[in-house]
Amino acid sequence: MGEENNAKHITRVLFCGPHFPASQNYTREYLIGHPYIQVDDVPLDDVPSVIGNYHICVFKNKRLTADILSRAKQMKLVMQFGVGFEGVDIDAATKLGIKVARIPGDVTGNAASCAEMAVYLILGLLRKQNEMEVSVKQKKLGEPTGDTLLGKTVFILGFGNIGIDLAKRLRPFGVNIIATKRIWSSNQGSGKTDVSASPFQNCVGDDLVDEKGGHDEIYEFANKADIVVCCLSMNKETAGIVNERFISSMKKGALLINIARGGLLDYEAVKQNLELGQLGGLGADVAWTEPFNPDDPILKFKNVILTPHVAGVTEHSYRSMAKVVGDVALQLHAGAPLPVIEFVN
Repeated sequence: MGEENNAKHITRVLFCGPHFPASQNYTREYLIGHPYIQVDDVPLDDVPSVIGNYHICVFKNKRLTADILSRAKQMKLVMQFGVGFEGVDIDAATKLGIKVARIPGDVTGNAASCAEMAVYLILGLLRKQNEMEVSVKQKKLGEPTGDTLLGKTVFILGFGNIGIDLAKRLRPFGVNIIATKRIWSSNQGSGKTDVSASPFQNCVGDDLVDEKGGHDEIYEFANKADIVVCCLSMNKETAGIVNERFISSMKKGALLINIARGGLLDYEAVKQNLELGQLGGLGADVAWTEPFNPDDPILKFKNVILTPHVAGVTEHSYRSMAKVVGDVALQLHAGAPLPVIEFVN
């Protein structure tokens, strides 16, 4: 009788919105043969009216406010298909007894995929991808003259899972790698990290970094770098951190790469410094508003490469994350402990 009652119960998983379609499609594929797990995707505007029917919600690029969460009467878990929690009101979810979790990028290949995209954007700017496309159309050979990664200093702003994977991939190019991370403390007054005195001297990835520091060093490091790669998580402290002061601290002509969140960059500061030539180029997989406006004036610059938020969207990472979501649904349906996910409340 217990098995019969369990079979009649359906565990419902809601994917919010039409973007990143491989997330729900691969999850459905993984759950073929499990008819008591239902996976739906609905338009963003429909989420508030239907969320009360679901037990798990994958919010993607939908903002789950306190009002929307209050309607989720059956909700047990809210998940991000990847990293980043800025899309959900965690305090509201906690008060409502709804767990919030992400899928760790280091166990699914998401971090590796994002790191590869950063390398792609760096090389695209150095080799002047947009100008090469013009040369092909104009039947020109031997131009433009690009540049090499060899000998460059790369500043990884935010040395988490993605930053570590990026450093691993940059090492063979013969670059100097500097990085900042909040848990790396600095000596008072010196502005330098004393590795021997730091309680974090054995952090994962330390051997990949030539120089490291904390939040206080970001402007100093920006001044040293030929390329800055933004890998930070998005929160109240980091929103708009790449602003006029930061960009003015960069070397004239340095490149700026963003594979994290669009809101980390101050749009007006980036646009103005591209016009002035302070920024030598922008490579971004994320934008200030998404989907990105194809008529945005920032796209007029030949040294801007924009990709449609696909850094983590690879066959490997998305099938791995779909398996995690599918396993979570199966475990929740069975009343068993949840598999490897990272709770934040």
